[in-house]
Amino acid sequence: MGLGTAQAEPGKRVYNAMQILFSPSTPDAFCTIGAVGTDRYGRKTAISAGHCIRDARYSDREIHENSIPVYDRQDTGFGPIGYVRYYKDPEGAMVGHPTKDYMIIELVPQVTLSSQGPHLKQTGELKVPDGHISPNALNPALDNERLLGADWFNNNELVVSGQLGVWYGRITNATNGIYQSHASHKMGDSGGPAVWHAPGSAYPSDANGFQAAGPWAGITKAIVLGLPPYTYTSSANILADLRTRDAADPGDVYGAGFEVTANP
Repeated sequence: MGLGTAQAEPGKRVYNAMQILFSPSTPDAFCTIGAVGTDRYGRKTAISAGHCIRDARYSDREIHENSIPVYDRQDTGFGPIGYVRYYKDPEGAMVGHPTKDYMIIELVPQVTLSSQGPHLKQTGELKVPDGHISPNALNPALDNERLLGADWFNNNELVVSGQLGVWYGRITNATNGIYQSHASHKMGDSGGPAVWHAPGSAYPSDANGFQAAGPWAGITKAIVLGLPPYTYTSSANILADLRTRDAADPGDVYGAGFEVTANP
């Protein structure tokens, strides 16, 4: 089945931190886009959180039919900006699957990809050559399937964007590829963007319009019991799982080989 045709002018920009709906009739049930780019098969792709959908009929399989449309929450009149092609069911967890809490959206041809969100410009995918390997990775693992360190001698920080604006905070835990950080978020920010704060780069502040740039490092996962309570699914977990699934079923895995767009 084809992607169909959007209902308004072509060239609509899709970017990180865009709020998305799965039905215009439920505007308060929204999630957020974490990264925008293309997969190895040339498909325009967006990534969000898997736990945004709870429907066992479609979970954990490639969804070829246009059964789950995705809308820009601020512009539902455009029609679907894309369709969900894959999501991982929480499998009983309250806060999404422990390591694979992600969703793949195939965007319609009429949209324009952008690396620039309201606060964050994403500069490719995070690569950590000497990092611990994602639990979802094949052997050998790629550099973008390795994790930022969270030991006491590390000072890795996430910069995130959502309803609270832009925040940053140190990663205190990276168990199983889930980053725990003081960078805050709230309900509805699920799936939203996190970038790595490269040492020496500018922090978001009033002086620079609260803007930051860095490689895509993950997506917003959940608020949990713990300190800090804010968790993020690493980009390493997502990219590793996509490659693992693609190796088992080449050509039919939406999002495989995902690369963040370089479009401004």
